Amino acid sequence: MTAVPTVRLAEIFVEIADTLVDDFDLIDFLQRVTTRSTELAGTSAAGLLLADQGGRLRFMAASDERVRLLELFQMQEDEGPCRDCYHLGYQVTNTQLEAAAERWPGFAPRAVRAGFRSVHAFPLRLRKEVIGALGLFGSGHLNDSDVRLVQALADIATIGLLQERAIQRGELVTEQLQGALNSRIVIEQAKGAVAQVYGVTVDEAFELLRGYCRRNHLHLGRLAAEVVADVSALPELRSPQG
Repeated sequence: MTAVPTVRLAEIFVEIADTLVDDFDLIDFLQRVTTRSTELAGTSAAGLLLADQGGRLRFMAASDERVRLLELFQMQEDEGPCRDCYHLGYQVTNTQLEAAAERWPGFAPRAVRAGFRSVHAFPLRLRKEVIGALGLFGSGHLNDSDVRLVQALADIATIGLLQERAIQRGELVTEQLQGALNSRIVIEQAKGAVAQVYGVTVDEAFELLRGYCRRNHLHLGRLAAEVVADVSALPELRSPQG
């Protein structure tokens, strides 16, 4: 694990806990969870899946395109570490992918071909309620301290998600989560459109969209919907500073 200074560690946990804001953007929040988890664990990449109203896992965020495709494969083929983690409710850690072909015959070889050697999955849970899973991909080993730290981050993110969606009676507004799942589909379409217009990768296109939204205080899902509806009206996404 990469040594994270105490001050930086505190900043990360405060950032992930801060969901009770007027302009809360779920997709951007989940993207930050994946980014911060790789920073804490010193892994190469991360992906995050959430369960929809029917209990089916849906892709929500990934640190890069390789992981997005692996997470989609887990859902389509119903196999993989995040799938096991969500359904069983416990961590899957320090699994060497080259030795996991019997356990995940489709997923493990794909992950190895994507350049990963080890995988870890952490439940997004509050007590007995599991709402998704966070997957970390890399080449190294997580020690006990690493595991506890990443699980703590996942737990705080879960509390923030449930808290943000709670109404006064303390019930979860599942329609908001379903809306975010629908927004994710539109965002994927917008990424493809931006990548084609700018001649960049889909990862770079996503960062252009996110950066534009942050600079102009816009919701990512709303901008994506506008792009998909009329790509000819696409604003200049690059910042004046480059």
